[in-house]
Amino acid sequence: MKAVTWQGRRHVSVETVPDPTIQEPTDVIVRITTSGLCGSDLHLYEVLGPFLDPGDVLGHEPMGVVEEVGPEVRRIRPGSRVVVPFNISCGTCAMCARGLHSQCETTQVHAYGTGAALFGYTKLYGQVPGGQAEYLRVPFGNILPIPVPEGPPDDRFVYLSDVLPTAWQAVEYAEVPPGGSVAVLGLGPIGDMASRIALLKGAGLVIGIDPVRERLDRATARGVHTLDPAEDDELVDRVRDLTDGRGPDAVVDAVGMEAHGAPIARGLQSLVGRLPDALAGRLMRRYGVDRLSALHLAVELVRRGGTVSLAGVYGGAADPMPLLVMFDKQIRLHMGQANVLRWVEKLRPLLGDDDPLGLDGFATHRLPLAEAPDAYEMFQTKRDGAVKILFKP
Repeated sequence: MKAVTWQGRRHVSVETVPDPTIQEPTDVIVRITTSGLCGSDLHLYEVLGPFLDPGDVLGHEPMGVVEEVGPEVRRIRPGSRVVVPFNISCGTCAMCARGLHSQCETTQVHAYGTGAALFGYTKLYGQVPGGQAEYLRVPFGNILPIPVPEGPPDDRFVYLSDVLPTAWQAVEYAEVPPGGSVAVLGLGPIGDMASRIALLKGAGLVIGIDPVRERLDRATARGVHTLDPAEDDELVDRVRDLTDGRGPDAVVDAVGMEAHGAPIARGLQSLVGRLPDALAGRLMRRYGVDRLSALHLAVELVRRGGTVSLAGVYGGAADPMPLLVMFDKQIRLHMGQANVLRWVEKLRPLLGDDDPLGLDGFATHRLPLAEAPDAYEMFQTKRDGAVKILFKP
């Protein structure tokens, strides 16, 4: 089959790789019909090379049609249309029972001390082949794949794999009071969707902050009050003016380690990425630092007693945090990988023909899998208005 593979820093290619096969009695094989390109994939493209091998298959936002099932699969059958969550969770362990599917005890990667395995996401999370491919092996066939109805286009459902539950959890974790205010840092796919969800859930004011004009325009069209930090030297004061001088009740950081600025951290990341993998991996796990400008801005913006919700991924092991300010302001900090299966039933009512979140038009680009190398570069550089890219194998 054809699949998008990692070959080196800023180098992905579409290669022929072996077709997946049934390995366990509860496995299913899914023929992929749509797979998303995620901001987290850019971490592999740019930073996390020490934890990848050339030829690793990328991608963790797939959906498709079941082609084959193991002998113990009863919940779905060949021909079923399914979405595949990005975290691989058994659904039955103590963590899954608590709704913490991203901490699944069955698939935790003990060699690296990390949570549940992820599709297409490095040795840190199990080195499981991903879904930017023609076919995907999916374990826990009676639990993990999410059945969806026939009829509507893939765009209606594919975001259940990651974007929707990640954005929904970010807003849930933000604990925005009814009619309250929330600032969203970063209006890429997660920030854009989190803004839409916050408005849908009754926030009185959603402030979207991003330096990319196309992203600001998308959010403005959905009723978000947008600000461009590159054009506003008094950004913090502007946000406080909009929120009775206090700051928003909550801030969602949907940027993570991709934050603009912080040239020292960026330089260190680039340097480590060029070291031999064994040395680079040890350095990143023990001394890695992130570009924290977005997180520090979130702490500065949020009102006293407010909540900062981290949806953007951070990877540094030695990040300096402004703990004095956080303690003084009594800030609540809530974070973590999305627990996809926990939120599915809350999200299903939003997938109807009324399309309250604008899912049908959410993607900016729909490309054949063969164009993945250019798509990665385009998404990283935010060229051609790229916000959400979907691959069609």
